[in-house]
Amino acid sequence: MKNIKTDICIIGAGSGGLSIASGAVQMGASVVLLEGHKMGGDCLNYGCVPSKALLAAGKMGMAFGKAKDHVRNAIDTIAPHDSVERFEGLGVNVIAEYGSFLSPTEVQAGDTIITARRFVIATGSSPFVPPIPGLENVPYDTNETIFDNRSKPRHLLVVGGGPIGMEMAQAHRRLGCKVTVIEGMKAMGKDDPEMAAIVLDNLRAEGIEIAEDAMAKEVRGKKGAIEIEAQDGRVFKGTHLLMAVGRKPNIDRLNLDAAGIEHHRTGVKVGDNLRTTNQRVYAVGDVAGGLQFTHVAGYHAGVVIKSMLFGLPSKAKVAHIPWATYTDPELAQVGLTEAQAREKHGGKLEVVRFDFAGSDRLIAEGKAKGLIKVMVVKGRPVGASIAGPSAGELIGLWAMALANNMKMGAIAATVLPYPTVGEVNKRAAGAYFTPRLFESANVKRVVGFVQKFLP
Repeated sequence: MKNIKTDICIIGAGSGGLSIASGAVQMGASVVLLEGHKMGGDCLNYGCVPSKALLAAGKMGMAFGKAKDHVRNAIDTIAPHDSVERFEGLGVNVIAEYGSFLSPTEVQAGDTIITARRFVIATGSSPFVPPIPGLENVPYDTNETIFDNRSKPRHLLVVGGGPIGMEMAQAHRRLGCKVTVIEGMKAMGKDDPEMAAIVLDNLRAEGIEIAEDAMAKEVRGKKGAIEIEAQDGRVFKGTHLLMAVGRKPNIDRLNLDAAGIEHHRTGVKVGDNLRTTNQRVYAVGDVAGGLQFTHVAGYHAGVVIKSMLFGLPSKAKVAHIPWATYTDPELAQVGLTEAQAREKHGGKLEVVRFDFAGSDRLIAEGKAKGLIKVMVVKGRPVGASIAGPSAGELIGLWAMALANNMKMGAIAATVLPYPTVGEVNKRAAGAYFTPRLFESANVKRVVGFVQKFLP
């Protein structure tokens, strides 16, 4: 058994773990990084990268086999940036083993025991597969297996109408598969219903069947002939099955109790500073039990580095964190939805809207279908919802506004090149000022007075 002492030991080489390892070692800390599976974690190998590559392949009309080649090429192109070789070149001690706590100050990885001043749990999450009767006897995919499946499904059944399910449904439909989405509640149910409807209407128009309020009761059949019976008696038949009902934190291997770290069904218990109940140990990303997005793990990395390396107070916030579903059209959100804002702010809330039908650029491209809504309180945005082309790009401006407590005037005063899709943000901000400028009797009186006496 080997023994290592280090400043920081990071368990998990996904987005959060790699960001912390890279930053910490380049700023002078000694770092040990543990990864028992694939460098790059879920995002590179099973999530963001392959899913967006498959969506792009579907949009380009690739053949199914070529689409899977495109996915593999995207992963292989990015992989060197997350590789063992790159991080060892930076000075990180990478150990290709899973980590398990022996005590509050020790972790074992294979035949090595690591003692560290600080630990970071960055183990991410995995697909959650619910215990539906019969599922154990039927072949199915999750996001961890579907990208390697080179056999084109004739009819793909997707259980789960969240972001993963809807993205994979549209990608496969555009690659020539028949697709049925089976959702126990409402498809895209965590998003603003008005915005979700824009996306869902488009998916249905492309030929995707979306069955809502269809809680799966039983799965039966075999490869090529699968049936799902819902609790209300509806039966859905297909040839292949994708389970996309959510995620679970990767904590089973960690032996958290030995380190005095509290945990629950949704992940490791952390405070706003991302420290666990063991003050030597932090948790970041999906395993920390909050928003499950790659960019959140990267954000957490900055919070933790500030605390661990410089001893400065640092807290993670969520109000300015955006997210997007990369269907066509895309759907993006930051801050409060309209319903959440009305509940929190009541009569103080103003909701401004701009329809994409007013975007000259999108009219020129034949894509002028979509909507942006901005929730405003006392002149400052508290949330934004966008459904339409490039929504994931457009939401960035509102994320910046929330992060920096900007006023709507700052957005309205921004000059953007014409014609660009980004103008929809400025037009939405302009919609906030329209009634104040063009429908105000006071403004008209002032203008009239000035015009009467102005030389």
